Amino acid sequence: MNNSKEHQLSSSPLRVITVTGNGKVATQPDYVQLRFEVSTEGKDVSEAQQQNAIIMNSVIHSILALNIPKEDIQTVAYNVTANYDYIEGKQVFRGYEVTNAITVKVKDISQVGIVIDTAVQNGANRISSIQFGIENPDASYQQALRLALKDAQTKAKTIAETMKLTLHPQPIEIVEEREAQAVPFKSVAMADQSQVTPIEQGKITISAAVRVKFQY
Repeated sequence: MNNSKEHQLSSSPLRVITVTGNGKVATQPDYVQLRFEVSTEGKDVSEAQQQNAIIMNSVIHSILALNIPKEDIQTVAYNVTANYDYIEGKQVFRGYEVTNAITVKVKDISQVGIVIDTAVQNGANRISSIQFGIENPDASYQQALRLALKDAQTKAKTIAETMKLTLHPQPIEIVEEREAQAVPFKSVAMADQSQVTPIEQGKITISAAVRVKFQY
């Protein structure tokens, strides 16, 4: 029993270097999701709803005429709000506001400006978001993951060389810390334009991160 305890006390603890590796890959988006809103007001709620439905139907049909598939157009919000003004400290009913929002997925990015202008011309009075996305981001993510692992190896090697340690090349633990992929967001103010609305797509950055432990 005593010999076993002495052996446990004399055994050296595991010496570990823990590093975080990061990798990023910039890639072109292959679709855009637009959110259009139609807002109408009226003293009578049914009147505001009817007017809203007429305008939104016009917007949707005009977008369908651009060969956007029906399944790529979705209703995402429908709100009815009572609005009030405050006159001399008193609450005065102004009327009802009805807001209907749809999203439109545009797979041909060169068509985005035309879709926006068409929706505006047919009654959409707000574009609340433009989101660029990637249909299948896995290939780019795998590439970012490889870069993250290489980054972790480089960091561990630098630490070991600086501290004059003998690093075991094979890691003893790798933990993937997948980040939520942020999609670029851009708000667009409504404007009366004679030309097609220009949209600069830029690139989407796919990120990967790993936490790696090396023994020395």
